[in-house]
Amino acid sequence: MKTVSVVAAVIRHENKIFATQRGYGEFKDGWEFPGGKVEPGETPEEALVREIKEELDTDIAVGERIARIEYDYPAFHLSMDCFWAEVLSGDLVLREHEAARWLTKEELYSVDWLPADLELIGKILHTKGLCE
Repeated sequence: MKTVSVVAAVIRHENKIFATQRGYGEFKDGWEFPGGKVEPGETPEEALVREIKEELDTDIAVGERIARIEYDYPAFHLSMDCFWAEVLSGDLVLREHEAARWLTKEELYSVDWLPADLELIGKILHTKGLCE
């Protein structure tokens, strides 16, 4: 089975987390943390900065790695490195997503997350500092 290596940003601001809804592809309409594929020669952190700039026209600071999620979708294996992130500049413009929401800790399960991203929610909820 093919492995796809991706990165995801858990963007925090004022005790809320930024979630995006896919606007295209096999998983259209599913909710996810923004990010994308790691290109050859890139570190996960470099890939995340590039992807967020491309997808959301926003510059971020990549923080601590939260987890690596390994998930088997029917057609491929996903290996997703997930990092805390903060906005440095930009307005989180949706260039590839059809919707976005800032979610409080209590609202995290209010959207229909893609399976790998749903696994990350459990790890986020057990991380201190989310809603401090």
